[in-house]
Order: sequence, then structure tokens, then C-alpha cells
Amino acid sequence: MAKIKKKGASGGAVKYITRTRAIRKLQVTLADFRRICILKGIYPVEPKSRKKAGKGSSAAHTTFYYTKDIKFLAHEPLIEKFRENKIFLRKIQKAIGRQEWNEAKRIEKNRPIYTLDHLVRERYPTFNDALRDIDDAISMLLLFSMMPSTKQISNQVTEECRRLSGEFLHYVMRTNSLRKVFLSIKGIYYQAEIHGQSITWITPYQFAQTAPTDVDFRVMRTFLEFYRTLMGFVNFRLFSEINLAYPPKIDETMDSNGAGLSALRIEQPKADDLIAKEEGDRSEGSAKKRKPKGDQQKQIQRMSDIQAKIGDIVGEDQDPSSAEATAEDTKDDVSANTNSRLVFSNQTIYLSREVPRESLIFVINGLGGKVGWDKSVAAGSPYDENDERITVQISDRPVQGHQFLNRVYVQPQWVYDSVNAGRLLNAENYAIGAKLPPHLSPFVEYKDGDYVPEAAHNFLAAEGFEGEVTNLKPEDREDYSDDDQSDNSGNDGESEIEGESEVDEEDVDEDLYQNELEAESAGMSYSEYQKSAGSKNTATKRKASKVPVKDGDEDSELKQMAVSMMSKKQRRLYDNMKRANTQKAEEAQTLRQRKANLKSMKSKPPPAHKMKGKKK
Repeated sequence: MAKIKKKGASGGAVKYITRTRAIRKLQVTLADFRRICILKGIYPVEPKSRKKAGKGSSAAHTTFYYTKDIKFLAHEPLIEKFRENKIFLRKIQKAIGRQEWNEAKRIEKNRPIYTLDHLVRERYPTFNDALRDIDDAISMLLLFSMMPSTKQISNQVTEECRRLSGEFLHYVMRTNSLRKVFLSIKGIYYQAEIHGQSITWITPYQFAQTAPTDVDFRVMRTFLEFYRTLMGFVNFRLFSEINLAYPPKIDETMDSNGAGLSALRIEQPKADDLIAKEEGDRSEGSAKKRKPKGDQQKQIQRMSDIQAKIGDIVGEDQDPSSAEATAEDTKDDVSANTNSRLVFSNQTIYLSREVPRESLIFVINGLGGKVGWDKSVAAGSPYDENDERITVQISDRPVQGHQFLNRVYVQPQWVYDSVNAGRLLNAENYAIGAKLPPHLSPFVEYKDGDYVPEAAHNFLAAEGFEGEVTNLKPEDREDYSDDDQSDNSGNDGESEIEGESEVDEEDVDEDLYQNELEAESAGMSYSEYQKSAGSKNTATKRKASKVPVKDGDEDSELKQMAVSMMSKKQRRLYDNMKRANTQKAEEAQTLRQRKANLKSMKSKPPPAHKMKGKKK
């Protein structure tokens, strides 16, 4: 007799667990359960059968988790820290209520402290795994760096977010990793390429931010707590790879005067510090042991070699006049290696007061340019407005009070479009007071059959652009019309007929040769053979009766055969794909028709009553 299975002992009832049962199993509150799940990266799941997972209950509002994830949480040491923190809060509230101030101070000194370092190493085994997941981290750090200080957001949190985000942006500028920029309503989208990973984040505009009241800041603070730890690890690794000291120092005077990114002082580690670190690593665990004399000599020789290498790195053998000269030499070397990426390598750009200074400094410096700005906006500008080295001035005012003849005046969009194009665009299209061209998103990739705006084709196919535009099919160019399409289609048809006629002529030649052989074997001339046959030329009959077979018919037959051999699931998926492609093609055709209607409306003359009004 087979063993009877007990209900709810296998399958979905064991694989999934409800949130209520998980909280009861872990013996934590709902707030602590949400917090630990966010920190550990555990999220709710949707079971295949809610009735089986709920042991007979199919309530739609029930939240399920994997049972193995909850068992994994049971061994997390942070849960014990949360319990200690609750005990601490209870004790300090009790001391304050009794007005025992000395006891409250003593309890405050013994506040439980915990770190999230082990969670970062646990969730991201490799550095590339961490880089793939820092998009949201950078976006949230930049968001909180602009938030005002409230009860939910302390000033220390805001300052740390500003520091961590500024360090990452400095690394992107230093390594020229910026690839794409797009100005949207939500903010400015950036994309950088680091270690082969494309990292995209959004930066809010520099406006006065207000803390919304309908947002649960407890959940956002939990995410932010983990992201701050993660970005500390990532920034340290990135700075160490390019031999920069971490954390960078902050110039308090420039920071208080609104210098922003320019307030960070990026320095290379000193040779003495590196030697001391190497000595500390070597002497760790062997301080009590006495090394032989030969080993000591090898150690001394090794340290001298390390010191020589460090001297080559930091440039001790050279005699630079100043730190700025060294930085400029380094920038020249980078621009020589990656000249195609450094769009503004030979430009000195000055920013007027009304333009977005922080964004433009980040973009221009990140692509090899030199930037100066008005001293009334922020301190630390390396160039004054009257400097003769300035080649381009960016302004957003339609009328300029005075202009210098040795520089070009453009609007801010010129910088962002030049980054996306990979070259300096024509400044006449972005002149002061001119109507700007459309600012298109560089994140859109056009495929065959998609609607390609005219501005996108003109932007990518302009003279001097080195990108690939072979995948674009600009059906909506100005010089493109239905008549041209019909002419082209007619020419294509003629070419196909010509190809078919060539094949038919070869067949006719073979038939003629066969008829001649038959006439020769019969002992008569070819003309007599035709008369005796009493019919027209056989080759002519074959040519008239021959029906050309197109390749498209064969392809359609093969497709039908392939579809008929599909399973039901595969056929359903294939039908969904066809339906999506049809809908996409209809949307593209609608956009083309709409553009054609707009062009026809513009080409029509105005009504008669309007013309009369103009004459009056």
C-alpha cells in the first residue's frame, strides 16, 4: 500500500511562506522585517498557485516569500542588533522620563553600533556585480544630496550623500568614462562605461527641493543606508585602481562658497604612506619572529625596488614646476590615447551665470575640456571672463550686453548634443537667440521598420559623424515622397523582370540547340523541321507557359511548414510576436501619416478671410 501524503507537507505549501508566518518565525516586528529584507535583498514572490501556497486560502492581499529565504534570514546577526537597539531606546526613554541625566549620558555612550560591510561582500561576490547594481544607488545618493534637512533626513546623511556622489563623479571625469547625456523633465540622465559595464543614473536639476509628505521615508532611509555602504566600497576600489588617495580632501573654504565638485582635492598617495603600508603588511604576523640575515637583505632590496616604482608613479624623478603642470601633462597623455572620446580637448569654455554650472563642468571636464565660470556664482574659477584663452562662451540669454570677437557664443544644448554625437557640432545651429534643433535621446536605438524622426537622421548622418547609421531608414526625409517610392518600386520590378528574362533566354538557347540536334538527326534543315512540326517554336511555347517562381513564395511555404510543426506554446508565442510587430508597424505608419498631414497643411495657402485681414 502506497504511503499517504499529508496535506500541506509538500509542494507549494512548503516552498512558500506568508509574511505573517515569516514574522512570527523570526520573532521581529513588521518594520524590522521590512528593513532586514531590504538590506539582505529579499523581495516578495508570486506563487504559481496562491491556493496551494496559502494551504487552501486564495486571498489576493496575502504576501508570499520563499521559505528558504526566511530560513536564511534567521541566521542574520543584524536581527540581534535590532533587538539591542530596541532595548537601548527603552532604557534611554526611561532615564529621560525620570530626569536621570547622568544615567542617560551613560546609556547614550553605550549605543549599539552595527555595520553593513558583510552584506555588501555577501550580495556582491565580484566587483563587476557591484558595478551592475549601482545605478539606483547613485541616483538615490544624488537625490538625497539635494534634499533639505528635516526630521526624517539629518544633515549628516545629506553631507555624506553629497560626498559619496561627488567622489564617483570625480572618478568619471578623471577617467573620461562619460558616454551619453540626455536632458529630460525628471532630470539629467548620464551614462558612463566603467570596466565594460554601462552605468546609467539620473541627476535632479539644481532647484530648491521640498520633502514630500506622502512618501514613506523609513523605507527610503533603509535603501539609502545600504547604498551609502555600497558606494563607499565602490569608490575606494575605483580610486585605488587609478592610484588616487581615498577619501579625497575637501576644501572647506571653497565648499562653503558653493564650489561644488571643484571643492574636492584629488591627490595621489605619498610614497612614504605606500611604503609604510607595505611594511605593515609584511610585518603582520611575524613581528615576534627574527628573520635570517639573508632574508633581511632580500626584504631591504624589495623595499628599495618598491620605492623606485613608487617614485616612477608619482613622478619624483621629474621636476614639475607645479601640481597644475603635472595634471595638464597627465591630461595630455590621456587625450593622446583616447582622442576620439575627448570632444572638448582643445576648448576653453566659459559659463555665464544663468546656465547649469555643475552639470556643464562635469560634462566638459569629463571630456577633456577646460572650464571657467563667473566668480559671483561660485569660487574657484580658473578663468576670468576677459581671459583671451577662452574659445567658447555658453549663455542662455537671448541678448548679450557685450561680446568678444575671438570666441563663439552658443547655448547649453550644444555641449550635450556634441557629447552624444562624439564630435563638436556646428555652432551656428546653437547660436544665441536661434531656434534650437530637437534634443533627441541617445538611448533610443532604431531598428528596421521603426519610425525615424527627420531630426535623428540629420543629426546622425551629418558630415563628420563617425558612428554607424546603416540601420536607419529615413522614410520621412523632405525629399522623400510617395512618387519617389513608386518610381523606386517600379525600377525594382524592372530589375526583377530583367533578371527573369536573362534566365528565360538561357532556357530558350538550350531549347533551340535541342531542336537543331533533332533536325540534324532527321536529315533536314531547321526550317523544314519547323514546318514539318506544324507548330510554333517549342522554345517560344515554353517561354510563354513558364511561370516564374519567386523566392518569397518558397520562404512563405517554409514558414508555414515551420509554424505547423510548432507546439501549442510556441505557436502562441509566435502569434504574440507577430501581433507586437504589426502593432509597432501600425504606430510607425501613423506617425508618418501624421507628419505628411502636417506638411500638407503647411503647404496650403491661408484662407481668403485671413488674406483680406492682412491687406487691411
